[in-house]
Amino acid sequence: MKNLILSIVKPIVDYPDDVRVREVEEDQRITYHLSVHEKDIGKVIGRHGRVAKAMRTVVYAAAGLKQHKKVYMEIDE
Repeated sequence: MKNLILSIVKPIVDYPDDVRVREVEEDQRITYHLSVHEKDIGKVIGRHGRVAKAMRTVVYAAAGLKQHKKVYMEIDE
């Protein structure tokens, strides 16, 4: 799942080397924390959150096929 998130985010940011994805696994859920360069946060979130929502939709759909736990994606500032 990390590779999927990286493959979505890296092409749209100006600082692809600063993109990090951290996975936190708990009993009933897995949370992926995405962090990017401070100048790229607007590009990752998008106007009215559209880019972030689209990324979450893709990640949740892919996770539904592979994971038996609830999956969340958060964008860290």
